[in-house]
Amino acid sequence: MNVDRSYVARNNAERARLEALVARLTDADLKRPLAAGWTVAGVLAHLAFWDQRAFILLDRWQREGVTPPPDDEANIDWINDAAKPMFLALPPRRAAELAVAIAEATDRKVESLSDELVNRNAAAGTPVTLTRANHRREHLDEIERGLKA
Repeated sequence: MNVDRSYVARNNAERARLEALVARLTDADLKRPLAAGWTVAGVLAHLAFWDQRAFILLDRWQREGVTPPPDDEANIDWINDAAKPMFLALPPRRAAELAVAIAEATDRKVESLSDELVNRNAAAGTPVTLTRANHRREHLDEIERGLKA
């Protein structure tokens, strides 16, 4: 079966956007408050967390054949809320660096998947979102709006 890998280009484009944004952010920018008690650095740490989650789940699937559980939308908010204090406690520049490094590692992991694993992920209801670009775009847009405000 032919596998659509168009997500790879979208992931790379949003990662490049992330890298460019982080490169131009000042320390003051990273500390800038955003909605719901977040900061720019906190949102970048949030991105790193969810990319790292995808990386870990895919790595385990590749190595051990363990299919990840499906995402439970009801759990997303409490996970984000529970993790927010730790994200905000990170040194802002380190949070930004982690966002870039983990995005890079996750994109390489996603690109390395065999066609079989991509198909198994789809057949399992996409427990791991291979299109990392959508989440990044959402939050990069949020950060850019916050910086303009």
